[in-house]
Amino acid sequence: MKKWVIVVAGGVGTRMNAGVPKQFLLLAGRPLLMHSIEAFSSAFPEISVILALPNDQFRLWQKLCIQYSFTLPHHLTAGGATRFQSVKNALSEVNGEGLVAIHDGARPLISVALIRNAFLIAAGQGNCIPVIPATESMRILTETGHATQGLTPAITRSLTLQREDVFIVQTPQIFQSAILKKAYEQDFKDSFTDDATVVEEIGETIHLTEGDPVNIKITHPQDLAAAEFILGRG
Repeated sequence: MKKWVIVVAGGVGTRMNAGVPKQFLLLAGRPLLMHSIEAFSSAFPEISVILALPNDQFRLWQKLCIQYSFTLPHHLTAGGATRFQSVKNALSEVNGEGLVAIHDGARPLISVALIRNAFLIAAGQGNCIPVIPATESMRILTETGHATQGLTPAITRSLTLQREDVFIVQTPQIFQSAILKKAYEQDFKDSFTDDATVVEEIGETIHLTEGDPVNIKITHPQDLAAAEFILGRG
């Protein structure tokens, strides 16, 4: 069965307080985006990799590939103003029947085992997304106050759902190509928080698999430090 992965890397990394987009920050001596692509190529050497980047980052990425001798085959496609648009643009490069994974480029610690397991389930069930259970209590913000001494007072209420019924969603999220393309023919809605919610909107049931707590998304500087520690420990 034909396999594709769309690696979405359109972030600017404002929360990282760095001078470059976060997908180009160094992790273990190389841009973290390279780690994400390598994991999929290791899991399935025949997989077609589509990298969605903003147009103005193409040249930088190409220079980095030369600098770090990164030669794994992949196709560049222009990212959009939103993640939804980036995935939709990248789907134009998917031709034929098969399975398409969508992965956050800022999740460089994705394991080969998780990739293979998610594809296996998607092949049997039609789709698959990895999740991990919530382990802490949560509260819902109902009203914010005025900022005072760097803090924002707020009125909240506890989330009535039991923690064992709440899951944190990760990527890669994998779908049949025809279903995914059909789902992305819809107009964007604010409720589309990930690819699964887009597919769910057309009536598809989403199937879950066990994710990996190590499969963190690099959003803040401490996330990058944690990823360095994890790789060093391994």
